[in-house]
Amino acid sequence: QVQVVESGGGLVQAGGSLRLTCVVSGTMFSPNVVDWDRQAPGKERELVARTISTGTTNYADSVKGRFTISRDNTKNTVYLQMNSLKPEDTAVYYCGYRDAHKGYNHVNWGQGTQVTVSS
Repeated sequence: QVQVVESGGGLVQAGGSLRLTCVVSGTMFSPNVVDWDRQAPGKERELVARTISTGTTNYADSVKGRFTISRDNTKNTVYLQMNSLKPEDTAVYYCGYRDAHKGYNHVNWGQGTQVTVSS
């Protein structure tokens, strides 16, 4: 019953910034995990950032120091602030929610939002 919707993608120049938004609707349980994945043309889908409700975060090495994942728990919303964007960041970005209530192997994925970084 949980639904996830991403937004905020767009076209930006290299060095620019975007903030992606992930809104989770339905009943959220704690603890929970929210991931941002991305898939670029010709590349495998990869995890770029993770936030755990207990307070920890994780980032792919390729985005450390440039991307920040954060939560607004009052709105059931997770953000991905992307700074110093590079053309290689171009991808469809997906947000996924999971919790222990449904099982951490059951992921509620959004539809994705396109990020395009021009050189």
